[in-house]
Formats: sequence, structure tokens, C-alpha cells
Amino acid sequence: MPKNVDRRPTLADVAALSGMSKTAVSMILNDRPGSRLSADAARRVRAAAEELGYRPNPAAQSLRLGKTKTLGFISDQITVTRYASEMIRGLLSAAKEHGHTVLIAETEGDDATISDEIQAMIDRRVDGILIGLLGARMIEVPETPADVPVVIVNGTSTTGHPSVLPDERTAGHAMARLLTEAGHRHIGVIGNNPRAVSSPVYSVTIGSRFDGIRAAFAEAGVDPLIIDVPEWNPDIGYTRTLQMLDAHPDLTAILAGNDGVAFGTYQAIAERGLRVPDDISVASFDDEELASFQRPGLTTARLPYDVMGRTAVEMLLGERPLGAVLIPMPVIERASIRSVG
Repeated sequence: MPKNVDRRPTLADVAALSGMSKTAVSMILNDRPGSRLSADAARRVRAAAEELGYRPNPAAQSLRLGKTKTLGFISDQITVTRYASEMIRGLLSAAKEHGHTVLIAETEGDDATISDEIQAMIDRRVDGILIGLLGARMIEVPETPADVPVVIVNGTSTTGHPSVLPDERTAGHAMARLLTEAGHRHIGVIGNNPRAVSSPVYSVTIGSRFDGIRAAFAEAGVDPLIIDVPEWNPDIGYTRTLQMLDAHPDLTAILAGNDGVAFGTYQAIAERGLRVPDDISVASFDDEELASFQRPGLTTARLPYDVMGRTAVEMLLGERPLGAVLIPMPVIERASIRSVG
């Protein structure tokens, strides 16, 4: 039967071409469980659908199955950084693989608008909602209908919603251990952020990162110089590194709180006429894009935003159990650490 270019092929057309009933065709094309239809019947139906160019009507499927195959994604920031695009790329890829589309909204960092955005998603009958945060922190999430699950990506909620977080403790342990296994014993750490460690409103992961760092140093019998900082940025890394080098000229390695701090550390080391890693080894966290462009390249632990996004979608769609999931942070070894005798 040739394709009719004047109208969209229907379920009845597929049934007629395949010699099957409309009910059987619907069961096969919608992958309904419990069907006793044969493999040959399924093959004939799918071949007929392909020949006709038949595509299921999403609106009709939504009314029939009670599902729209649409997920809602609410982010505090969408276009600002590579991290946001990686999270979106991961969740879009997973959603597409499972035949879902994604509606995207942005709060622009204003948590007070989360309720409005969630309601807008519910009004559009999404099957589930993802709330993505660029900084891993605790937020308040309003109650949602029982049939609209919510998963927090890179964060948690005050009411204990399922969440996906980076495994910061393991990453902190791994980065500190890289330095101790390279023989370093005189190590500076820039820098512990007391506000982020003590308050989940600012961070729910940084405390774990430093727990892992301290555990690895303790296991190696190393007593590092850990200094507190009010925030993490290149200026802090620059000034604190200069202070460390002046006060502790025996330092052979610096572990930075994040890549931004490490970029400032590189600058300070160069200003003192020293070289990375010949004189001072440097390690860090996050794997910002510029980390690979440093000379030498910066060894760092990558924040897995893409995997977190994908995992959250799989949780919403029942491919993974709902709960608190930790995603490994890959260690990206470049040339900023050398072994010492």
C-alpha cells in the first residue's frame, strides 16, 4: 500500500496493511506489557508502520496512557558556564534515549521562583521534574502531586527529595593521596571555607571534600598546612599562595580548593620565580575548561555534571531506584605533580 501524502497515516491504516486488529497494533507499537502476540505479529506491525511512515500521536498517547513523555528541568543557571551545558546535555541525551522531551526553565538564581516554575511544569502535565543546581546546596522545594516525582541534581532539599551529588569525599581523598604517594610531606591546602562547610545553604558537599582530604593525609602521616579562606577564586589563590611560600619555603605541593584557586596559585608560583611542578606541585578540583590549557596542565578531579544529569533522568523514569546517589568524580591526571625523593 503506497503512502498517502494527503493525510497522516493512522492506526487503522497500519492494522489494515499488517492484517492485525487495531487493538493488537496499539499494544505492539506502545510496547504494552502482558501481550501474548507473537514475534511475527510484532514484526509485521512494525514493518507496516515503517512503510506507511506512521508515527504515534503524542497527544492521543498522553490521553490514553496518562503520560506525556515530557520531563521538566528547572535550573538556577542555564547559559552561564560549561557546567550548565554539560548537565543539560546529559539529561537531554538520557531523555531522548527513552523517548522523552524536556521542558527547560531558569530561576536566574532566585530560589523564590522555584514554586512558580514547578507549578508551570505541572500545568503542562510533565511526568517528572528535575531541579538542577550549579553549586551543590540545600534548597526548599514545595510539595508536588504524588504522580510527579522530583529529583534534585547537584543538591538536596530540606524535605529529603531524591538527589544526585558528586562523591566529594572520595575525590578529596584521591587528590590528597596523589600528593602523598608522590612523596610529598610538606603540603599546603588552600583553602577550607568555614561557611560552606558548616551551612548546607551554601554547600552540602564541601565538608565531605575536606573530610576526604584530611583522612588521606592522616593515613599517610602527613600534617598539612590548611588555611581558611572566605571564598574560592583566583585572587584568593594568588594572595594565599604568596603568603604560604613566604612563610613556609619548604612546601613542595599545594592542594587548591578548586581550579579557580589553582589558577591564582600558578600565577603566584611564577611570580616567585618557581615552576610547576619542578619546584611546587599543584592539584585541584572541578576540571574547569581552562585547567587543560594551563602549562603544565592542571591535575584535578572532574565534577561529573553530565553523568549527574543522565542519572537523574534515569531515576525519574524508573531505571534507577529513587534515593541519594553519589556519582564518582574522575581524577584527571595531567602534568602538575612530580614525585619527590
